[in-house]
This record gives sequence, structure tokens and C-alpha cells, in this order.
Amino acid sequence: MSTIVIKNLHVNVGDKEILKGLNLEIKEGETLALLGPNGNGKSTLLHTIMGNPRYKVLEGEILLDGQDILHLAIDERSRLGIFLAMQNPSEVTGVNNADFLKAAINAHRTSSIRLGEFYKKLDEAYKTMHIPFEFSSRNLNEGFSGGEKKKNEILQMLLLDPKFTLLDEIDSGLDVDAINIVANVIKSRQDAGKGFLVISHYARLYDLINVDRVAVIIDGKIVAHGGRELIKKIDQEGYEWLEKESGVRIFKETSANDNLSIGVCLTKEIIKNNEKNNNK
Repeated sequence: MSTIVIKNLHVNVGDKEILKGLNLEIKEGETLALLGPNGNGKSTLLHTIMGNPRYKVLEGEILLDGQDILHLAIDERSRLGIFLAMQNPSEVTGVNNADFLKAAINAHRTSSIRLGEFYKKLDEAYKTMHIPFEFSSRNLNEGFSGGEKKKNEILQMLLLDPKFTLLDEIDSGLDVDAINIVANVIKSRQDAGKGFLVISHYARLYDLINVDRVAVIIDGKIVAHGGRELIKKIDQEGYEWLEKESGVRIFKETSANDNLSIGVCLTKEIIKNNEKNNNK
């Protein structure tokens, strides 16, 4: 069983320290819900695990099966089985959706996928996500609605089949039908033994999927662990009770959007590596 172990993680965004000695363990085959007020480090943690260069690690370790991955590039972490479904997926002009997905699959293989096999997988994934196949011929996320972008992220997850999926508010912008589709896909991957770290501000998604553990992050540290009862308590009472019980200060400023999207970074890496392979 694979495990991601995070030890004493300190991370800066710009000149501000966001994560302040965070410790956490994520096991393959379990789903961990990550709760916390806006601006306290949830998205920062996910982007740091994935390797977004905007997030500077000052101290600490991120270990995948005992291997330190902090020195690895985004595409290398992806090949080890980590996938991030982003809160704000990037639109990439000039990059065909199907070409991107094919390049992403090939980046995880020792030999290129056959065209017939690829389109069979692609057709199955589009049907599973209830996305018209015509979307495969459009540019990556260009002109997509917020919900379509989120469903396209989950479609990528289906095709890449990672060990660990990091979901950053995947349910925001989705209508009821789309949330149910996404939840059903997540449950199918849970049944296949995959691990998830899930951020959501809505209890509905957590009600639809299987949550094994809950961790609460406030002011850059994990301050509470528990089961689903912790989700219910926070949904009903908010986070203020944790200030009294744990002696922590809740940082209440809303997080700013990323200036440098990990999606753009990963897309460039995949395209670059695919071009290298084609030129061999």
C-alpha cells in the first residue's frame, strides 16, 4: 500500500508563510476529507504536493513510499501516481483536448498508446462523464463552463488512473446532476483502491462519497482529526469552537487566485515530453 507522508511542512507563497509545520499522512485506498476556513492553507497543501513552483517549501518533507518527492518536477510526480484536479482549471489556447489527453497518457507509459486503444478509452471516459464526445476536438478547457472544466478534470483522472487524487473543490460550479456524476466516478475509483484527498466547502459531496478520515487545517497546521462526525459538527457550528478547544487563531482572509497555474505548467511538460518521444 502506497502512502504519502508529510512532515513539518513550511511553505511560503510570495513573502508570506502559509503552511507552518503541517503533518499529515494519506494512504492509498482511503479518502481523507480536508476541511478548514478559506485562506488557511488547504489549496496551498495540494499545490505543494503536486509541485506548483509558485509554492516555496522552506522546511519539511513530502515522502511517497519513503521517497522524497520535493526535488521532482510536476510531470515526475504525476508519473509516480499523483493527480491534482484543480479549483480553477486553465484554458489553453491552441492545445487540442484529445491531443493533450493522449500526450498525458503517453507520458505515463513506456510505449505510446495505439490510436484505436486511445479512442476506445476516450469514448468510454466521455460516456462515463456524460460529456459529448465532440468536446474532444475543442481546445483544452477553452470556452468551457465552470462545470464542464471540472468534469474534464475528472475525465483526465479516469484516463490516467492515479494512485492518489487531490480534489480541490471539484464540486464548485457543478449542478446537482453533475455532482452526482462526479461522486459516482469517485466512488468507482474508491472501490478500485485509489486514495483521495478532498477539499469541499459543501457537506453534500462528502455525503455522496465514502470518507474514511477527516483532518482540519487552521492557520497552516492540522489542528483536528476525526471521522464523519467532524464534518457534521463543522457544518452545523462552523470553526469557531476549534479556536477555544485547540487554542488556534482562525485566519479569515479569502485566498487569492494563483498567478501561475499548475495546469499550464503540467500541460507544457506533457507536450514537451511528447515531442521528445516523437522525435526519437
